[in-house]
Amino acid sequence: MDFFSIASGSSGNCICVGDSSTHVMIDAGISGKRIEAGMNQYDYTTADMAGLLVTHEHSDHVSGLGVISRKYHIPIYATAGTIRAIRSMKSLGAIDDTLFHVIKPNEDFVLGSLKIHPFHISHDAADPVAYRIENDKSKVAVCTDLGYYDNNIVENLTGLDAMLLEANHDIHMLEVGSYPYHLKQRILGNYGHLSNETSGKLLSKVLNDNIKHVFLGHLSHENNYPDLAYETVRLEVTMDETTPYKGNDFNITVASRSEVSQLVVI
Repeated sequence: MDFFSIASGSSGNCICVGDSSTHVMIDAGISGKRIEAGMNQYDYTTADMAGLLVTHEHSDHVSGLGVISRKYHIPIYATAGTIRAIRSMKSLGAIDDTLFHVIKPNEDFVLGSLKIHPFHISHDAADPVAYRIENDKSKVAVCTDLGYYDNNIVENLTGLDAMLLEANHDIHMLEVGSYPYHLKQRILGNYGHLSNETSGKLLSKVLNDNIKHVFLGHLSHENNYPDLAYETVRLEVTMDETTPYKGNDFNITVASRSEVSQLVVI
């Protein structure tokens, strides 16, 4: 299975997962031009996508949805609440209603060779989900935009071969930064985003011997640095005495907001 990020950050998100027969895109929060260029870098094409899986309706996840859907008529999979929210967004333009397919958290669906499992996350959106995707050989997940994690999150991130996990902000940078108080509280709250520290704690609970790669994603431009996220997550894993693993035991990289990531083949 191939796994790569075209963009991941507070300004835009688009992830690709696929094998030799089926490819899917998770979110389209950047321009159609960037999506196409990113896919072409690894000989993927937007037209070949079996589906576009939407996590939630915030603009950094759907801003390119209208353009992509009109040009390529890719089926769009999202929860009912997310679809209602998308339909109300005039900025996306007209989207053919027949492209929308309603999914439900914790109910699997199949696209070609891929089994897709959406699972609920806590975020200030209509009905947000993360995705676990697997074929007969590999399992990956994309899990961002969550204010906290619980046993359901841990279970869905257990036994993976690779993942993209949110490490949105450094708590101290956020607290002393220029954001207004209400925005700081939103980010730090149960419907906000995972800090670097919390991301590391979650990662330490789901690591296993089979994990080939971990992308840290959805970094804040204002309240984080790639090196800081990387070092903090590694340190949290190393300091966790309940796990046999250390931060250096796995390939961990930060997914960029502006550059296509390496291609991870698992």
